[in-house]
Amino acid sequence: MKKRLLLLIILICLAGILFAETGLRIRTVNWLATQKVSQDWIIIIISMLPVIELRGSIPVGILLFRMNWIRVVALSIFGNMLPIPIVLLFLDAVVSVIRKTAIGRRLTDWLFKRTRNKGKVIEQYEYLGLAVFVGIPLPGTGAWTGSFAAKIFGLRFWKSLGFIFIGVLIAATAVTLLCQMGLIAFQ
Repeated sequence: MKKRLLLLIILICLAGILFAETGLRIRTVNWLATQKVSQDWIIIIISMLPVIELRGSIPVGILLFRMNWIRVVALSIFGNMLPIPIVLLFLDAVVSVIRKTAIGRRLTDWLFKRTRNKGKVIEQYEYLGLAVFVGIPLPGTGAWTGSFAAKIFGLRFWKSLGFIFIGVLIAATAVTLLCQMGLIAFQ
């Protein structure tokens, strides 16, 4: 009984966290719709965005567009993973250019410090921790932040990409289940 109650509390908390992004999701969807973008492309584009990722695109597809959940999940995973190899490959080059200014140096120092603080599980468990970190559908986690963390902690490209993908699958499963159970709603 205690385990079920704890699981219910966790699911309700996750739903609340995911619901907090609703305003950003709706504004993004509305803007893309005014640009005559198809629903499939809206799902892909939303899932590519660093803050929203598939935690936003899956509820949009399932609950707002009423699309088939399998199609939504496939499009969301594809869109979420699309920028990740680019981020992993070119993050160092982009950061070195940004760090040439004082503001850029402060910004990157803050971002790396924040990622290091959030990435304790990655530091401790490396690749398995990376998958768990990406897979937990909470603000500040996800494939983008996982990519930054993989670079910060010096993890190898191909293994990082694989474990980020595993994390994206975990997150997609969690968000899809929450949507299917009706715990995430649009208002």
